[in-house]
Amino acid sequence: VLMVSVSETSGAEQVLTADGASLKQRLKKTMYRRKILASSLVLPLGIFIFVTFLFPILLMLFRSVDNPIVYEGLPRVIGALEKWDGKDLPPEDAYAAMVVDLANARETKKIGRIASRLNFETSGVRSLFTSTARKAKKLSPPFKEALIKLNPKWGGREIWATVKLIGKPFTTVQYLAAVDMRYDVDGNIVMKSEERQIYLYIFGRTLWISLLVTALALLLGYPVAYLLATLPLKYSNILMIAVLLPFWTSLLVRTTSWIVLLQTNGVINDLLVWSGIISESTRIQMIYNQTGTIIAMTHILLPFMVLPLYSVMKTIPPSYTRAALSLGANKFTAFVRVYAPQTVPGIGAGSILVFILSVGYYITPALVGGRTGQLISNFIAFHMQKSLNWGLAAGLGVILLIGVLILYWAYSKIVGVDNMKLG
Repeated sequence: VLMVSVSETSGAEQVLTADGASLKQRLKKTMYRRKILASSLVLPLGIFIFVTFLFPILLMLFRSVDNPIVYEGLPRVIGALEKWDGKDLPPEDAYAAMVVDLANARETKKIGRIASRLNFETSGVRSLFTSTARKAKKLSPPFKEALIKLNPKWGGREIWATVKLIGKPFTTVQYLAAVDMRYDVDGNIVMKSEERQIYLYIFGRTLWISLLVTALALLLGYPVAYLLATLPLKYSNILMIAVLLPFWTSLLVRTTSWIVLLQTNGVINDLLVWSGIISESTRIQMIYNQTGTIIAMTHILLPFMVLPLYSVMKTIPPSYTRAALSLGANKFTAFVRVYAPQTVPGIGAGSILVFILSVGYYITPALVGGRTGQLISNFIAFHMQKSLNWGLAAGLGVILLIGVLILYWAYSKIVGVDNMKLG
């Protein structure tokens, strides 16, 4: 029951509830409670997404610039090198600070981490620092002469320039290393020597293989999706089971199955030799190279192309094609000009899904890729697990993330995200 009262001060009408409260305020409180309830229902999902997705990305961003090892391990040296211009050798107090810090680092068992971190930038530094730390307590002033006599490398600017460069708590050297660049002795950014350039090539290989796998998945998946959408139900169900069957099989099993099929003495080569297409001496090398990576990845990612295509094709009315045929178009023209343009949203969804999965693929290239079929994800894993250069691994991961976002932005500008549909 509502009542209408006239305000004595303003003369404006105000709607009240049966208990005399303002209806506007009551609705406002009700909507507020509903927002709180909706937020509480969504909160667990938000926490889950933050912990499992956003937080690792933020941690990766931090790891790519975080550089505390040398800054905390050699504090006296870093302080002494602040005023060093880098043109000549550092003064005596820098050498004295180095002796004290190396002796302390060996006692606190930090010398291994410090030496390894510096060795990522300049080869040979690890052995220099560990051997000098063992004898640091036995050295006596003047320390500059003592260190150079102990090892002539202490008489070069490169070692001290590296210590000063890596002695900052935050640095961008990881991003330079991820694109095959570095700082020289004078602090200029230069390309690494040709024999040490690897990551730009690996990024290019990753992009090329991902695009090729996407194109092959589209070429193979489009006819399958078309059959799924147009065949009678009893046949399309059987075909759908064949498409979904790989999802019920372990990815590791599917990948190792390709090793059996593609190896030099495998099933495919045996069939080619048996049929006389190739001879015993000309068996094809299809494994542990790019060929094996492309074939296995295309097979594994094919369902991710078929399903978005099928979901869009299923919604296209067959009457459109029949209308085109009735107006004089042949089957090819009706397909190209009437049917195919309506499948563009499915093509976009399947292509971007397969491409993004390909860019970050790890298991299949690791098992069947060999030396020439490795992708950037395999090198990220190597630095995380083997070399323990987490900063470089994070830098590579950030560059890969930025590259994917740029490509997604370009796709949005050219094709349009609004035209991408999963059904």
